[in-house]
Amino acid sequence: MTNILTRDARAGLLAGRERGVRPGLVLAVVLIGQFMAVLDASIVNVAAPSIHASLHASGASLQLVVAGYIITYAVLLVTGARLGDIAGHRRVFLGGLVLFTLASLGCGLAGTAGELIALRFVQGAGVAVMIPQVLSLIQRTHAGPARARAMSSYSAVLAGGVVVGQLVGGLLISANLFGSSWRPVFLVNVPIGVALLAVGARALPHGKGEPGRTLDLPGLALLTPAVLAFVLPLVLGQPEHWPLWGWILMAASVPLVAAFVLAERRVAGAGGTPLIPGRVVRVPGVPVAIAALFTVMIIFSGFFFTLALHLQDGLGYTPLRAGLTFAPTAAAFALVSLNWRRLPARWHGALIVGGFVTFTVTIAGLAWVLHSGGTGGAAIYLIGAITGAGMAAAFSPLMTRVLMSVPVELAADATGVVVTVNQLGLLVGVATFGTLYLNLAGRLPGAPPGHALNAFRHVSAHAEAVTFLALAALAILGAALAITHVTNRHHAPA
Repeated sequence: MTNILTRDARAGLLAGRERGVRPGLVLAVVLIGQFMAVLDASIVNVAAPSIHASLHASGASLQLVVAGYIITYAVLLVTGARLGDIAGHRRVFLGGLVLFTLASLGCGLAGTAGELIALRFVQGAGVAVMIPQVLSLIQRTHAGPARARAMSSYSAVLAGGVVVGQLVGGLLISANLFGSSWRPVFLVNVPIGVALLAVGARALPHGKGEPGRTLDLPGLALLTPAVLAFVLPLVLGQPEHWPLWGWILMAASVPLVAAFVLAERRVAGAGGTPLIPGRVVRVPGVPVAIAALFTVMIIFSGFFFTLALHLQDGLGYTPLRAGLTFAPTAAAFALVSLNWRRLPARWHGALIVGGFVTFTVTIAGLAWVLHSGGTGGAAIYLIGAITGAGMAAAFSPLMTRVLMSVPVELAADATGVVVTVNQLGLLVGVATFGTLYLNLAGRLPGAPPGHALNAFRHVSAHAEAVTFLALAALAILGAALAITHVTNRHHAPA
């Protein structure tokens, strides 16, 4: 196990500097791309009611607008990582950015819910190609303390975008630029994407693919339907009233995963390059850490998605007010994410566990406030800030520990595995806890007027309180996983 670059990678780093590669500029480019990708996974949470009203989207359509992006993202991430190995990380990153930018333009101009859903799937494909290159480019252009700082920034961006998306979405929708309602949440990606392409074409280091890497078509042919069979029923189950085909698909995902594992072993045994090398998941401490990361991401998405719906649907908040409600959460998250490394290294493990415990307590407290029938008042801002700090304390050190434990030669493969797990966590959180809230609330997003809103407020508050208690229970499980990880003597230092 190592948290430094290999000799060959160091040689490549020095050669890159001789060719004029600027690591700081590389980091800025890839992290802005990463931020855009994460932002688009959460920014539509606040936009959901406006999209529902504007395009007359059904419940299933609205869930697909939110989660269709994550479905494609999750299904194709591992493949995107392998494409970077084959064709070169710079080329694949820029290609994915082009696809994402064009799809964002299409989303902003979509005239029907069907068009928007289709283009959200294309958006997801673009980031699935682009994002796996981020970690590889960071690892190949940074070494020593600079690499550790870059990993902290990466962790902050990866989770911080989820929080900031709520705020940015509310600001853009409330601004209603030229009467465009929700459309700027997608169109804002276009100028940023174009600028990033111009800078990235000059800043990112050139490089060819790694010899001997292949796409592993048998693994791809099994992994894609396995993931799709699992996530599609989660997305469509609630609005379609849990049809039989959904249960059949979920059951079918189990033998498909088993077949994928067997196929990967055959590929490795034949001297090939499987999509998910066993070396990645056999790194000591990594499996438990990945399970804890999966738990964190479920909590993230479940918390932000359902609270965004309750604020607008149950309490009648405008998108701007709903977005601003998340501002203390975002500020606290950023503050902890960027400064936790200042603490002594011996405290980092306790910080992860403490983050889970903090979230458990604060989310249970917020459930009590909401269940009492109030709007939370000033307490919701204070609790939100503490919640954001707890999330960052759990996520950022944990993500950094995982990434720092991965040798550079496994960077692309580990990126595909870890980020796929994270995105599946986001999807599972939206699907499961979104389903729980909507089932208890008994209606679609789109706040009713007048006395109907007053009557529904208590129903929505009860639904959100129960959802938050379920999230608190999951956070307890996360704390147990974190304790197991940090007490393992083989874990990687942060």
